[in-house]
Amino acid sequence: MAANMKAVKLRIKSVQSTMQITKAMQLVAASKLRRAKEKAEKSKPYLNTLLETLVDIANGNHDFRSPYTKASENSKWLYVVIAGDRGLAGGYNSNLFKFMESEIKGRDIEVLPIGKKSVEYFKHRNVPILTEEYAEVAKITISDCFSISKLLCDSYKDGRFGHVFLCYTDFISMMSQVPTSSSILPISDLAEKDAKSDNKAKPLILYEPDSETVFNAVVPEYLAGVLHSSISISVASELAARRTAMEAATDNAEEMIENLSLFYNRARQASITQEITEIVAGAEE
Repeated sequence: MAANMKAVKLRIKSVQSTMQITKAMQLVAASKLRRAKEKAEKSKPYLNTLLETLVDIANGNHDFRSPYTKASENSKWLYVVIAGDRGLAGGYNSNLFKFMESEIKGRDIEVLPIGKKSVEYFKHRNVPILTEEYAEVAKITISDCFSISKLLCDSYKDGRFGHVFLCYTDFISMMSQVPTSSSILPISDLAEKDAKSDNKAKPLILYEPDSETVFNAVVPEYLAGVLHSSISISVASELAARRTAMEAATDNAEEMIENLSLFYNRARQASITQEITEIVAGAEE
């Protein structure tokens, strides 16, 4: 009985130590989450301005042509997959990879992984990787986003890929983060005129040297903005998932400690009762 009580006591101390860690991780994730959400929100105005510029150029030129809006004959797909660098974030990484499995089924693909977990996942499955230079999402800067954008644009113009998709986890709310994907090349939808815009008067804009050159110069800037915004949203989603997971772990630890304490007290009471019984029995003899 004494040995059993000692094991329970050690177990309680172990769970308490773990609970302190999960509680600390929950608080850190909550603190970082606020900054990550602000960063994601601040990136939107820049992104929206570039998108409006691209739409205006595409809609304002009837003879508009660009290698970024032209569909490629190559059937190969490139996926830019943004995952996390660490675990302990609930289903954040696993949900994204399950989503990816359904996305790439039956397709000839190559990936550009961002995040250590993304690199590990695709290397383990022997999926061709374009580059591992951006393996740590925590170290990705706006300068890196421009480098990635240039790499994507150059690869697409050279005909290496026929489609370029971006996969990441969208931040819906503190309790909901949903994997999503979107096509970033070709930008075919921008080349089509918006029917509603035909009824609106637009200022005449003269682009130098010409509209196509300006459009082709803006596209890499736009894709860099998309990447930066998506990475910021992914980081916020990971932190929200980690905060939720650590909160659940802390609650489970508290419940486990309560149950173990109850068991320990019962065992201790039984041990005391047994000792009293033995003493009384010995006195009667």
